Amino acid sequence: MDSLVAAVDRLDPLTVSGRVAAVNGLLIEARGGLTRLAVGARAEVARYGDTPLVAEVVGFRETRALLMPFGPVEGVAPGAEIRIEPLGSAVRPSRSWMGRVIDAFGQPIDSKGPLAQGLAAYPLRSPPPPAHARGRVGERLDLGVRAMNVFTTCCRGQRLGVFAGSGVGKSVLLSMLAKNAQCDVVVVGLIGERGREVREFIEETLGEEGLKRAVVVVATSDEPALKRRQAAYMTLAVAEYMRDQGLEVLCLMDSVTRFAMAQREIGLAAGEPPTTKGYTPTVFTELPKLLERAGPGPIRPDGTTAGPITGLFTVLVDGDDHNEPIADAVRGILDGHIVMERAIAERGRFPAINVLKSISRTMPGCQLPEERTIVSEARRSLSAYANMEELIRIGAYRAGSDPEIDRAIRLTPQLEAFMGQDKDESTSIEAAFERLSQILEDETA
Repeated sequence: MDSLVAAVDRLDPLTVSGRVAAVNGLLIEARGGLTRLAVGARAEVARYGDTPLVAEVVGFRETRALLMPFGPVEGVAPGAEIRIEPLGSAVRPSRSWMGRVIDAFGQPIDSKGPLAQGLAAYPLRSPPPPAHARGRVGERLDLGVRAMNVFTTCCRGQRLGVFAGSGVGKSVLLSMLAKNAQCDVVVVGLIGERGREVREFIEETLGEEGLKRAVVVVATSDEPALKRRQAAYMTLAVAEYMRDQGLEVLCLMDSVTRFAMAQREIGLAAGEPPTTKGYTPTVFTELPKLLERAGPGPIRPDGTTAGPITGLFTVLVDGDDHNEPIADAVRGILDGHIVMERAIAERGRFPAINVLKSISRTMPGCQLPEERTIVSEARRSLSAYANMEELIRIGAYRAGSDPEIDRAIRLTPQLEAFMGQDKDESTSIEAAFERLSQILEDETA
């Protein structure tokens, strides 16, 4: 009965329609029905010999609405009917979605049959919880990756960015986190991924065990910009539903850069002026709206706090430039950043995390005093070696000139081995600190 009531509530008693006035590139101009239109409203455009084309209102020009379609515009003719859906877009997730792969509309694409629909509707573009009405980050979260557990310890409800160029190992690192992190459910958003890599990520990189507790949202690079952007919103909407069910959620998104590129395409088509590197102003207003939806849950009326959404978002840095506009904007929004470097990957150490350039803003508060001492000592040795690396490699440094550098030279091979980790290997926080402490103690002895 509840399902029937929910279905009846979803019915719109008033049908409003318009007509196609013009098609310009990626935009469809519509006339009529403006009193029921708003930015973000959905519409269906009739096509000759094909199913209706779903579109979204992205702006207005004088007396016409500007619609961007979710598919190709072939078959759209002047005067074609447009059916307007003013209520906007929402999704009705359920727990049965775990283990499934869906698209930007919440439709299954894994050939496992239809998805059960939940009772509550979750808007795809819901606002983040108010700052004064959400909890604080919780205790530290075991991610299973040694380099991150020790040098960038993450708390429950924290948001971290993974900054890397193409081919440095972001997707493999995300798969390690999806399989090893101590959480109830993992929501993975593959935004703008290469089509051939989706099945590889799901079947090989993520694996059967990783998929059991995951919901994967996919929008490949060949799909329209609206679908790529909506896939990011869908990822956060599903994560919010799981959070409200009392589950601890890990949200992984690859990548925020492709979300920004999709928003840039939409903004330019709607007539926005380009700014830095062609990115439109709405890109930099949409980024915090998306990323702030992750984090500690809102405080309920009874004083308890909803479960956290711990977020890890990858940023594809353009030309390995970690100061490009999107990377710079995202770094200022999130609670820390993990820097992956091509030079480290080229010498065969994976994950290729540069721990000296990576930071977690919840450290050192989430570590014990003795753990902070261990991390500080390891960082000093890594920094001393990095400062003299060129001289050491060409043989210009003379052993005995500086005791701290001599110690760093002896420790570096063991520290490199500690930070390297096979994709099927998992190490707890306690075991990681114990192993690092043993490395430092053995060298001292």
